Amino acid sequence: MGIYADIILPRLCHLAMRNRRLLPYRKRVIAHAEGRVLEIGVGSGLNLPLYGSSVREIVALEVAPRLIGMAQRSTRSVALPVTFIEASAEAIPLDNHSVDTVVTTWTLCTVPQAVDALLEMRRVLRAGGRLLFVEHGLAPDEGVRRWQNRLTPAWRRMSGGCHLNRPISQLIEAGGFRVDRLGTGYMPGPKPMTYMYEGSALPR
Repeated sequence: MGIYADIILPRLCHLAMRNRRLLPYRKRVIAHAEGRVLEIGVGSGLNLPLYGSSVREIVALEVAPRLIGMAQRSTRSVALPVTFIEASAEAIPLDNHSVDTVVTTWTLCTVPQAVDALLEMRRVLRAGGRLLFVEHGLAPDEGVRRWQNRLTPAWRRMSGGCHLNRPISQLIEAGGFRVDRLGTGYMPGPKPMTYMYEGSALPR
C-alpha cells in the first residue's frame, strides 16, 4: 500500500479518532486503568494524557511506525513513563502475566486476527488484571446489521482493515475473557459506524 499505508492512512485515522464525541468514552475507560498498563494500538497517542495517578507505567504497542512517531510527541504532556513497542497485537513481546491492565480503544475492529490478539492480551495480563475496552461493532438491529455486512468489504479496503460488523463482546469471550461490565448503544452518526461496546473483562 506504500505511501497510503505509511502516511495518508495514519493521518486519516488520527483525524477520525479526534472526534470530540469520542472523548467521554476515552475518559471513562482510561479512568479504570491502574498499575502497569498495556495499551493496544496506541495510534497517535490521544489516550496518553488521560492516564491518572493510579497508573505507574504505560507500555504503548503500535504496529505502524509513523503513528509511533506521532504518539511520542504526545508524551511531552505525560508525567508517566511510556515505553513504545512496534509490534502486532497477535504477537505481544511481553512476558506472561506482566501487566495489570490492558486497554483497547477502537482497535479490535482493525486487528487482522482479533481472537489471537485477545488470547495474547490474556497471556500478558496478570491474574486479577482487567481488560478495558471501547470499540465499535456489530449492531443488534437487523436492518443496521445488513448494512454493516454490505459495507464492510469496501470499508475495510478504504480504512486500513476496519470491520464494521465484528461482534465485540463475543470476540472478547472467545479470547479467554469474561465480560464483567458492558454498556452498548449508538453514538450520534451513521448507525452502521456508531454502535459502541464499552466495558471491562477479566481473564478466565
